[in-house]
Amino acid sequence: MTKLKLGRIEVDKPVKVTIELSGALHNDLIAYAEALARQTNQEIRDPLKLIGPMLMRFMQTDRGFAKARRADPQVKAQVS
Repeated sequence: MTKLKLGRIEVDKPVKVTIELSGALHNDLIAYAEALARQTNQEIRDPLKLIGPMLMRFMQTDRGFAKARRADPQVKAQVS
């Protein structure tokens, strides 16, 4: 099996966000959750909970974003 970019899902303090997904994207998210569950032996009850970790992983691996954060003090994570 191909190794997925996402690993085990860690529990963190949630912030509620509302988004709309296309039907195709939602179906892909369900399929990804099923593959991730098999790979990590972790039950994933709500595939929508993968969106946060996916976004985090995307930003962590985006070289342009990392460069912008280092170069510009205005591009920093804001913690509330």
